[in-house]
Amino acid sequence: MERSVVQITLFGLLLSLASTLPNKDDWDIYSFHINSTVTSRYATTVITSRVANRMNESKEIEFHVRIPKNAFISKFRMFIDGQVYDGVVKAKEQAQQQYSEAVSRGESAGLVSSVGRTLEEFKTSVTVAAHKKVTFELTYEELMKRTRGKYELQIHARPMQPVSDFKVDVHIQEEAGFSFIDVKGGLSTKALANAITKTHTDKEAWVYFYPTVDQQKMCDSCSDQGMNGDLVIIYDVNRDNGLGHIKKSDRYFVHHFAPSDLPRVPKNVVFVIDQSGSMSGRKILQTRTALIHILNDLAEDDHFGLITFDGNILHWKRELVQANSKNLESAKNFASNIQARGSTNINEAVLQGARMLNDHSREGSASILILLTDGDPTSGVTNLENIQSNVRQAIAGKFPLYCLGFGFDVDFKFLEKMSLQNNGVARRIYEDSDADLQLKGFYEEVATPLLTDVTMIYVGGTNLTQTNFSQYYNGSEIVVAGEITDNNIETFTPQVVAISSNRRIIFSKSNKTVESTGTVSDDRIQRVWAYLTVKQLLDKELQLSGPEKEKVKKEALELSLKYSFVTPLTSMVVTKPPGENTDVLHKPKEGETPQRWQPRVDHKFSRQYLAPSSRVSSGGVIHDNPVWRPISRQLNHHSHLASVMQQHTPRGERGERGKIGHSGAVMEQHTPRGGRGYLAPVVLPDVQPAVVHLSRDTTTLESTDVPVLHRFLLKAENQTVPLCFDVSGPVRLKLLHYPSRELSVNGELDSVTNGGFSRIFIHVKDSQHVEIDTNWVTVRDGQTVTYYTGQDRITAGSVTVIVRNNEIDVSTGDMRMVIIVHENNGPKILWPVLRQRPSDNNAEGLLAVEAAVYEEVQQAPVRKLKIKNQEADVTGEMVVDYSFASPVTMKCWLTSADSALQRPLFQFVITQL
Repeated sequence: MERSVVQITLFGLLLSLASTLPNKDDWDIYSFHINSTVTSRYATTVITSRVANRMNESKEIEFHVRIPKNAFISKFRMFIDGQVYDGVVKAKEQAQQQYSEAVSRGESAGLVSSVGRTLEEFKTSVTVAAHKKVTFELTYEELMKRTRGKYELQIHARPMQPVSDFKVDVHIQEEAGFSFIDVKGGLSTKALANAITKTHTDKEAWVYFYPTVDQQKMCDSCSDQGMNGDLVIIYDVNRDNGLGHIKKSDRYFVHHFAPSDLPRVPKNVVFVIDQSGSMSGRKILQTRTALIHILNDLAEDDHFGLITFDGNILHWKRELVQANSKNLESAKNFASNIQARGSTNINEAVLQGARMLNDHSREGSASILILLTDGDPTSGVTNLENIQSNVRQAIAGKFPLYCLGFGFDVDFKFLEKMSLQNNGVARRIYEDSDADLQLKGFYEEVATPLLTDVTMIYVGGTNLTQTNFSQYYNGSEIVVAGEITDNNIETFTPQVVAISSNRRIIFSKSNKTVESTGTVSDDRIQRVWAYLTVKQLLDKELQLSGPEKEKVKKEALELSLKYSFVTPLTSMVVTKPPGENTDVLHKPKEGETPQRWQPRVDHKFSRQYLAPSSRVSSGGVIHDNPVWRPISRQLNHHSHLASVMQQHTPRGERGERGKIGHSGAVMEQHTPRGGRGYLAPVVLPDVQPAVVHLSRDTTTLESTDVPVLHRFLLKAENQTVPLCFDVSGPVRLKLLHYPSRELSVNGELDSVTNGGFSRIFIHVKDSQHVEIDTNWVTVRDGQTVTYYTGQDRITAGSVTVIVRNNEIDVSTGDMRMVIIVHENNGPKILWPVLRQRPSDNNAEGLLAVEAAVYEEVQQAPVRKLKIKNQEADVTGEMVVDYSFASPVTMKCWLTSADSALQRPLFQFVITQL
């Protein structure tokens, strides 16, 4: 029943130098990107912000964004001076024990706190050296909720300054197809409207928001401090009266059930309204207004009742009556004369409302009890547990109770528990000018019951989320996820049984109108199941006590830790460079006062890179800090190459820390939820490298005047330092191949110093081909060949190509790839970035390589890693990641390609593009 709003809210980066906003010459948010992918209603959002310290001294820079309350943060990283600092999700009790000196810091860095109606504020800070940069990356996930017939993806932007590289990329994929899609909000008006690009097919949609610096100052609420407003993407999917949309993998399923065009079920509704003294003033005026609007919306076959209460209970009528014109006029006259006075007897008021509904049992109707209050019980029964017990006994599971808490004086946890115990939800009504609209909006969510006593049945399913629902309302959606028993999709049979008016109705595969099901990524469906399960376990834990409560709490905690969700039971430990306090961030409950813990460890070591014997940690945990050396000093796996590079590496090109003085190429595969690998070719300094001759037997190297090496990054699972390996020369590589889709992507490395890919070919079946080079895009569709050099949207069969400044977006089916064009000191080079992998699991190619799994087994005399089950010599190196518009320098463990890939490199080499 919560609002169907996924809010990707960017409250921007606030850079706190001392206690005031610094001069713009002191710092620069030079890049701010948000990438949101919605697949079958599950949204994953990555906020990436890059900041440069322009000062001649170190400064504390703060990362400050706002995210939806319903979302779970699942990843946070900082990139500083080549090092990646990953946040770690831990049990809250463990974090409290580790950092026992808890100090409330209010608005200081390092907290997640509730802000406004639907937002939480994430804040942390880090000290950045003079003229250095920091990259912040935050990932959060949320299952979108359908409310009043639509989903809303809301983006609130307030970066606190115009940003030269500001981008919002939204990709929505819905297999059911779109019934409509629109873009609204304050940021879609005036000059900013020209910064929005919206494209969509039957099942996919893309929205890009790329405002220029000037445009960021020109909206209604914009100024020299940049944008401050909303971009709202509104859509819904095609519906019918069938079983709904079911997505399955080998192990998990998710079922979206929202039949339409069913006859409405007449309802019996009782409104229980608090008129105690604390409701005086604007509250009672807005309540009257909302109640009169709601009465106007009642259908003639509805029955209703009104109760107001302070210390006493006042009935408009003792029994429910039909919503005919005469009764409605009388009720509206009663509502307009409600006066605030006296104390608050919640217990007796709710019991009276339950009695009225129990006494008015109507076959083929749906009963609803709605309570509105702004405070705690002060008369009659005032013990909260006794009230909850009394109400639960009176309702006895026969109808839902919805509790609306007006303002912040109310005990919201009390209302929430009482609602959940009676198959309802609690909603806070904010004291604002639109409070009457909030009340009316909530009523509209429950105004039209279509089904009652809904039971979701899954033969061959186990570990199911909630499967019984007292009511299904028009415009909403029921979502169930679970595991498929023994991974056997063939025996998996879903069915829904419900009451429609006064008849029993069954939804099953035999329904003629049921839509075909689909099979998608197991990881994605599994995370939907985990998200739903954790949410429902947290609700269940709130209702229980004693051993049962602890059992449910333990189960929710274990899932939160397994999937790295920051929930009310977990905290994220934000790791920072040595010498700085480690922030512990936790997710507050509604109305909870946020806390921040500080470590008791007194960091007294310097922030310089240390010798191998030094043992340091950014969070008080001791570990060895490796020394990062130039490749020419340690390259045991390519000793001949090492000698060649030693001869040709210019002096001073690499400093003491092994920094690379030149930029390099990147090929990135985004994997925000883990799973597949991360590959990025990067270029070494200007040297005359060896050429790599590839054969099935061996890889030999000889010194010749040929192109420089390209270095690839391979993301590591549960490790902050990735692996890297080198490939040399104009080699043609198999990047991605899906045999079942007849889809393949190949790339050719160029022969230019500090080069990357010169050409990329995308083949779909036998007839559709896209060739991308640094000057144009060539599309071959059968016998038709078209060349594109400008900014266009190109369609060829199932392939869609969108050409923009320095980016080429290619999509086919559920695969989306962006080719970034960089000018690297003259020549242009290409960087392929896989934004969304197809749902098939039979992928081949470099972009499909699994994340590396390794552990360190030896540090001296030669550092060794065990990569899966094989040991390999490695060297600490620095690389430049060009998957971003602005490069990020990071460290990696350099090893041979065969060791990193756990298979011969020649398997990825092809002869023809």
